[in-house]
Amino acid sequence: MQGTSVTSTLPNDLETTTRTPRQVFTALSGLIMGMFVAVLSGTVVSTSMPVIIADLGGDQSAYTWVITASLLATAVSTPIWGKLADLVDRKMLLQLALGLFVVGTVVAGFSQSTGMLIAVRVVQGLGAGGLMSLVMIAVALIISPRERGKYMGVVGGIMALATIGGPLLGGVITDAFGWRANFFIGVPFAIAAIILIQRTLHLPKPNRERVKIDYLGAILLTVGVSLLLIWVSMGGNQFEWNSIESFVIIGVSAAAIIGFIVTEFLVEEPIVPMTLFANRTFTLSVIASISIGVAMFATSVFLAQYFQLARGATPTESGLMTIPMIVGQMGASIGIGALVSRFGKWKGWMLLGSVLTLAGVSLMTTLRYDTDFTLVSIYMFVLGAGLGMIMQNLTLIVQNDTPASQLGAASSNVNFFRSIAGTIGVTVMGSVLATQVTAHITDGLSKFTPSSADEVDALKSLASGSLPKVSELPDTIRVIVEGSYGHGIADVFLIAIPLAVISLIAIAFLPNKPLSTKNAAQTLAEEAEQVAIDLAEAEIAAPVTSSIQLVDASDATGGRRDEASARDAGAEATGGRK
Repeated sequence: MQGTSVTSTLPNDLETTTRTPRQVFTALSGLIMGMFVAVLSGTVVSTSMPVIIADLGGDQSAYTWVITASLLATAVSTPIWGKLADLVDRKMLLQLALGLFVVGTVVAGFSQSTGMLIAVRVVQGLGAGGLMSLVMIAVALIISPRERGKYMGVVGGIMALATIGGPLLGGVITDAFGWRANFFIGVPFAIAAIILIQRTLHLPKPNRERVKIDYLGAILLTVGVSLLLIWVSMGGNQFEWNSIESFVIIGVSAAAIIGFIVTEFLVEEPIVPMTLFANRTFTLSVIASISIGVAMFATSVFLAQYFQLARGATPTESGLMTIPMIVGQMGASIGIGALVSRFGKWKGWMLLGSVLTLAGVSLMTTLRYDTDFTLVSIYMFVLGAGLGMIMQNLTLIVQNDTPASQLGAASSNVNFFRSIAGTIGVTVMGSVLATQVTAHITDGLSKFTPSSADEVDALKSLASGSLPKVSELPDTIRVIVEGSYGHGIADVFLIAIPLAVISLIAIAFLPNKPLSTKNAAQTLAEEAEQVAIDLAEAEIAAPVTSSIQLVDASDATGGRRDEASARDAGAEATGGRK
């Protein structure tokens, strides 16, 4: 291997130098803004969705599809974006994801029908899925796991603000400017994020000579997961659970998912490398993410309904009432992230977070329509703090214990399983809520005799199955409806309790590995250097004259032995990973 040098194998734009905190935050500015816009896009329209569907002449089926279409696109595309990040230019992928999001968002604001809105929500979801996945990967490439906690804490805090604060902002915008403004509010931020990423973010390019994309796996994953979510979302409403339609959908979904798993064992570049599940940290983190995803999505969806339907609050008021949740989640995410970076200890905080999450969802089961708001605030703060301690740290420890060459796939799949579980969990909980509320209202009205025309009209409206406007109901019926929703929403949180227990157990068994002080770019550089050394040693028959090895003949054997011993020691120190 005449004239070969180790440095020749390294990516020419690989950044392995240590950055100052100011440089890091400058590089992260575009990423944080992009993440904020992605999360906000889904939550800002939640409070105005009934107004949107009514204005476009849609029905309950259209309402379901508008929400499901975006969730489907986001969830299914997340692991695909992550795998692409291991193969092609990450910076280009980030800008592409933001571009898709901007296009989908702008067109959604001009929607003239529910069909058009559903279609562009898919495009919007594809962009959001890319941002959710790629931002975490970019953070890992420029910041070491030891330092990453405080920065990912900021990212987690921004996500919490967008998740919980989005409904408040959406309610205010809808009341002031109309629902279309909700779609345009994030566009300037997305454009600014594209410009910031171009100017401030410099990421190493994957060191791949050949790029092979698993198209078959992508198709099977999309079909399998999409049909599964459609079945969960529409079952019991658009068709019966034990109907022919239900059996066909779940059968095709199961076949596609099984086909996807088989495909991932056979292709050269799988979207979800099955070898990742041999890593105990990854597997247990996925299990914990499933449980945390349900709790996170449930609080976002059902707390807004609790305040509006059980306490008669307006959309704007319900958003303000969730401030304790925002404070708890943002405070824990940022504060605990900083402590993790400073001391390098993460497991104790995650165990505490899982205990707080379990306590929070358990306290939520005690909610009633007349529960003192001070207690409700405490419950929300406890649950928010628990989620804030866990969410970003799960991604952090997976990145810390994953080969840099699989960083994108590992990071995105943790988010993928969390999103899928959250979507399915909230759908199931919504179905339970509908059943419980109907039962409570029926019991409450069983001995009620209307005494006025307003009460008769209110009973007819309730019988139609539409969501009631609580503020317009007669007081005699309003108390029954608010009590039913308060009790029903408390009941759905019972589902989250066993999931929170599973999360606690999974986190308890996570290997307590120290956080690395090297970022992924530095790890990639070392991997590339090691490959060059191995290739040089493989040329046994040819004399080595390159910069890899410059020794005289008498020391050649001993030098190789010392080099091999050093490599073995390095491999042992990093868990045997090259």
